[in-house]
Amino acid sequence: MSKPVKVFIVMGQSNTLEMGVVKGDKDGALEKAVKTEKLYPFLVDDAGAWTVRKDVRNVSVMQKGDNMNVYRNDWLTISGNKIGIEIGIGHHLGQALDEPVMVLKSSIGNRGLGWDLLPPGSERYLYEFTDKAGVKTSKVVAGYKDKPDMWDADPAKGVATPPPAEWLDKKGKPINWYAGKQYDDDIANAKKVLAEISKYYPEATKFEVAGFIWWQGDKDRYNEAHATSYEKNLVSLIKALRKEFNAPNAPFVLGTLGQTSKENATGNDGKIFEGQMAVDGNSGKYPDFKGNVSTVYTNPLSMGGASNGHYNGNAKTYMNVGLGLGEAMVKLLKK
Repeated sequence: MSKPVKVFIVMGQSNTLEMGVVKGDKDGALEKAVKTEKLYPFLVDDAGAWTVRKDVRNVSVMQKGDNMNVYRNDWLTISGNKIGIEIGIGHHLGQALDEPVMVLKSSIGNRGLGWDLLPPGSERYLYEFTDKAGVKTSKVVAGYKDKPDMWDADPAKGVATPPPAEWLDKKGKPINWYAGKQYDDDIANAKKVLAEISKYYPEATKFEVAGFIWWQGDKDRYNEAHATSYEKNLVSLIKALRKEFNAPNAPFVLGTLGQTSKENATGNDGKIFEGQMAVDGNSGKYPDFKGNVSTVYTNPLSMGGASNGHYNGNAKTYMNVGLGLGEAMVKLLKK
C-alpha cells in the first residue's frame, strides 16, 4: 500500500446499479453465461468458484433520505443475486494497472442530467415547446439550485424570469428537491468515502481520483428540453467533476444507451445520442476532450431490451458494457 489507490468514480442512474441476473440456467443469467457458454473465464477459478480480486476494491454508496447508505465495500467478486458494470470495469483496470484500484460508485436510479444531476454553474434558459396542434409555449428551464424543473415564461422578461416563490406538492407541502440535488448528494457521498479511504480500502493512506465513468440518459429521454440540452449539460458535467475532485486531467468515459443504434437515433433518443457522441475525444467536436474523453457505443454490446427496462436483467449486457467502459478507460490512461 505504498502507492496511492487509483479511484474511478462511477455515476449515472439505475443502469449503473446492479441489474444483471446472476443465478440460474436461463438465457441472460451470469451462471449460464460462464458455466455453459464459457464466457468471461476470468470470473471463475480452476475449481469453478467465483474469483476474488484482492487488488480491486468495489465500493457502492447511495443517498437515502438524509444519509449515505453503503451497499458494497468489498473486494471485486460475484456475490448476491445481481451484478453491474463495475465487474467488467474493475477487471480491466485491475489487469492494466500496477497500483491498487477502487471502483467507487455513487449513484441512484431515475435521475436526469437536465434536472437531478445538473452540475453547478448551469444557468436557467428559455425553451419553446410546440404541441401537436402547432401551438407554441415558452417555458423557463431550471438552472442549478432552481426549482421546479420548469415554469411558465414571461415573454417580456424572457430567460431572467425568476422561479415561483414556492414549489408545493398536491397536499400543499413544500418540495425540497432542486436542480442538481442528486449531483450534490452523489458528490458529497463520494467525498465522504475518500475522506475515510482506509475504511473502504484496507491500509490505504493515499488516493488519486484517476477517472470518471458515466452511464446515463434514460430519464432525459422523456423531456424534450432536457434531451435537447443533453450535450451542453454533459460538457458542463465533465468539467465540473474534474474540478470537484481536483483532477483536471482525469479521463472521462461514458456509454451510450444500449437500445439506441446509429441507424435509429431519432427524437429525444437521437438528441441524447448525438450529445454523447459529440463529446468523444476522437470523433467529437471538442478539441479539449481529445485524448481524455471517450464515448463507448454500447448498442453492439447490448443483448436486447432497453434502458428503461434494465435491458431485461441480462447479465451479459452489464458485463459487455462494463468491459467496454473499462477498456476505453485503460486506453485513455495509456495516452
